[in-house]
Amino acid sequence: MRKGTFMELCDLLSPALKCKNTKMRAALTVHKQVAIALWKLAMPDSYWSVGNQFGVDKSTVWAAVIEVANAITVLLLSRVVTLGNVQVIVDGFAAMGFPNCGGAIDETHIPILGPDHQGSEYINRKGYFSVVLQTLVDHKGHFTNINVGWPGKVHDARIVRNSGLYEQLQQGTYFPDQKITVADVEMPIAILGDSAYPLMPWLMKPYTGSLDSSQELFNYRLSKCRMVVECAFGRLKARWRSLLTRLDFSEINIPIVVTACCMLHRI
Repeated sequence: MRKGTFMELCDLLSPALKCKNTKMRAALTVHKQVAIALWKLAMPDSYWSVGNQFGVDKSTVWAAVIEVANAITVLLLSRVVTLGNVQVIVDGFAAMGFPNCGGAIDETHIPILGPDHQGSEYINRKGYFSVVLQTLVDHKGHFTNINVGWPGKVHDARIVRNSGLYEQLQQGTYFPDQKITVADVEMPIAILGDSAYPLMPWLMKPYTGSLDSSQELFNYRLSKCRMVVECAFGRLKARWRSLLTRLDFSEINIPIVVTACCMLHRI
């Protein structure tokens, strides 16, 4: 992160992080709290290692990560994770080969420690404990919608059906009412998903089974455009490498920390 970006981030978070000194000890500065949190989220280091790096106790590192993640989520979520200019997104996907597309949706698993209760619900199909991060991205891989916290065992279709994004898309309020005609069929702005998602008027998924040449071409173009969300997950986890290790936060704090990483990545 560039110094200018770091200073701007500290200024934005200062109202929530600024603390007063006490008779027992001097409070951590906002800059030090943010630096500790960024380091812990970006590096798969132990709390002891990060604490040694900054000259604080490991419990202070844990508290700084939670406080900064909370501040980021509360103060910046509505400003950072936004849809942006829909026409630019549609034109971007059209240039990649898919018309009237407003985004690509997918999910990734974030490893966690096994929870004390209902642990089996968090074991995903690959056999480890996780929570699910569902995101919608634009043609450049920028996150435009985030949903995190469902147990790893839950199917993709159930997660999307119970999200706020689903309700907005069903009601037609998420995208503007902009339709094109494809083979005598009116097509609204749609998002792209893989075969695990339900087929909806606003959600396109690949053909399955025995395919003819036109269906294979459709699948190729959809896959080419949907790759932006796969690449976005790769960049997110490469930059914030704590997401590659088992997060050792509580069930309440894990969604907050993962959301904060997504927002920092967008910043």
